Amino acid sequence: MLEIPTGQGAPIESIRLAANALELGVLLSVADADLDAFARNISQLKPYYAALSAAASNNNTTTERKCHVLGLNLMNLLVDNRLSEFHAELELLTEDDAKSSYVSFPITLERQLMVGSYDEVLAAQSAVPDPSYNFFMEQLLETVRDSIADCVEVSYKLMKLDDAVKMMKFDSVSELQEYIQEKREDWIVEDGRLMFQPPPIGSKAVDIPSQKLMGQALSYATELERIV
Repeated sequence: MLEIPTGQGAPIESIRLAANALELGVLLSVADADLDAFARNISQLKPYYAALSAAASNNNTTTERKCHVLGLNLMNLLVDNRLSEFHAELELLTEDDAKSSYVSFPITLERQLMVGSYDEVLAAQSAVPDPSYNFFMEQLLETVRDSIADCVEVSYKLMKLDDAVKMMKFDSVSELQEYIQEKREDWIVEDGRLMFQPPPIGSKAVDIPSQKLMGQALSYATELERIV
């Protein structure tokens, strides 16, 4: 782990250089889809950012990639549904940080999710401020699509495939069909339409046939009494 120069008058350039190195580590960990390395780099960056912010007398106490990194961290917290940490990070932002497109993007996404504007969240895939955000967007979109699918299957008996493609923001019917094969095997595709079926028995705790099991248990108990 890199060490922050200590003592009064610690060289700002040395702190900024160390922060720049860790910021590159953050971007590389996202490119490698290594969330453990991502978390380590973010954790190590925080004291460097604090040291730079404390140097208020310096005219340039930030780094080129700070807002980019802060935005990626917010995306990670949002995808993991760690909303208390998400809002704690927002409290630490400066006014300039919050205005950056890197940071305002995840803030807007969080607001859309809170009010259930899933359509806007899905549409945001084409408006990411940097390609590095796509790693987290793919995970978020998968979660949102699952939520939409849950709503659709309890709200409709039938739906045209084209309508489902638009609603779930797929690029084609084939992509929708792949999703169905992977995650919604109980959906039936027929004549260009979707037919929604209830989930298979046993897939949820509420589906356990408790009355049947209780009846069998009572029957077994009765038979045992007869034998005794």
